Amino acid sequence: MIRGNRLPLRLAIAAIACIATFASASAQAPFPNRPVRLIVGYAPGGINDQMARSISEVMAKELGQSIVIENKPGAGTAVASTFVAQSDPDGYTVLFGTVSLAINPALSPKLTPKNPMTELMPIGPAIESPFYLLMAKNVPVNNVAELIAYAKANPGKLNMGSAGNGSSSHLVLELFNNRAGVQTTHVPYRGAAPMTLDIIAGRLDGAFATPVDASPALERGDGKAIAVSSTEPIKLKPELEPIAKTMPGFRGVFWTGLFVPANTPAPIVATLTKALSAATSDPELKAKAAERGVTMLNGGSDTLRDLLASETEVWGKLIRDANIRGE
Repeated sequence: MIRGNRLPLRLAIAAIACIATFASASAQAPFPNRPVRLIVGYAPGGINDQMARSISEVMAKELGQSIVIENKPGAGTAVASTFVAQSDPDGYTVLFGTVSLAINPALSPKLTPKNPMTELMPIGPAIESPFYLLMAKNVPVNNVAELIAYAKANPGKLNMGSAGNGSSSHLVLELFNNRAGVQTTHVPYRGAAPMTLDIIAGRLDGAFATPVDASPALERGDGKAIAVSSTEPIKLKPELEPIAKTMPGFRGVFWTGLFVPANTPAPIVATLTKALSAATSDPELKAKAAERGVTMLNGGSDTLRDLLASETEVWGKLIRDANIRGE
């Protein structure tokens, strides 16, 4: 009876050993061995969604796995960033994070992640888009110095729009007012499109608008770009002087970078950083981005960590000093 049971027992032990070996091999399989999700905090179709898709295509080739875009808009991108922060730290859920990670902790303290510096792990920076200082054609200014002089002579008279209260375009406006020592009237809109339309119609004096958002007004001749908010001129409009030339040190841009949940293993972070670097260094992608006023950024995890830290300090101080609150 006992001898009759020996063979099945041996087979059972062998089967268990095979299962354990297979499980161990699967657990140690090189990353990635299945599709990666890239979470975007904006609806499909916009410039951020488009850039995320373009970057993911190049990264997918480098990784040897497909990257699936998932759009999770809402709460100033907090829906997307919270989703990633609370996901498993295995590298398969990646955030297309934005400057809002530096803004939201001070602007809307109830939103999560409350501390992106500790709840997310940076992979590397992706893109940067400056703002044009866009003015309606009937406003009698043609450069930053003239705008400052006009605003000081007419405190509160200039109606300056933004894509929403607490948006990056609003904060760049407040930063400009603060550094220039001027007072303007803020007019928040629900998005950049209606704001630009009012500049075209002459109902709004000006705004900080991305090159993409400003293009309708510039193409029609109903608006004029008098400066750019990056520290250097951009390829799309190289003749446009940076605000920093008149106000040294001024910088206010929209940026993005890739993040994963905190505690993601270093080898996985390194793999994703390498793939992102391949995308941001791709000549064709860089050329297409430049046509839209977008600059591809280089650097790894430390570069993005330093950027997030410095931006959190700048925007946090401005939000507190100006007593800005989220919508």
